[in-house]
Amino acid sequence: MAFDGNWKVDRSENYDKFMEKMGVNIVKRKLAAHDNLKLTITQEGNTITVKESSTFRNIEVVFELGVTFNYNLADGTELSGTWTLEGNKLIGKFKRTDNGKELNTVREIIGGELVQTYVYEGVEAKRIFKKD
Repeated sequence: MAFDGNWKVDRSENYDKFMEKMGVNIVKRKLAAHDNLKLTITQEGNTITVKESSTFRNIEVVFELGVTFNYNLADGTELSGTWTLEGNKLIGKFKRTDNGKELNTVREIIGGELVQTYVYEGVEAKRIFKKD
């Protein structure tokens, strides 16, 4: 799988506006802008493991493609949803458990970089990762 490997965040686009729309306070937004996020992604069959390591937390998320699971963002926001593999894209469709609003995410490899795009309430942001 093209996503397998170790990835380190390189840059972000419109991430502060996205976090603001999500309701993240300014202090957490400023900290998140410099979180040094690293992802380790592995796939075995339909099971994907994502290890997230940042300034704020280290977690391991294991999910099966197409199966609903619960996930907490770094700011504590609870989500429920699924990841699916569509062509060369990992598509995440989640709903916040507090207000039912949708958060959609796409992970894809573009020019050797892992581009993670988020859309929430019409605000789009990207985090771009390079192989570590």
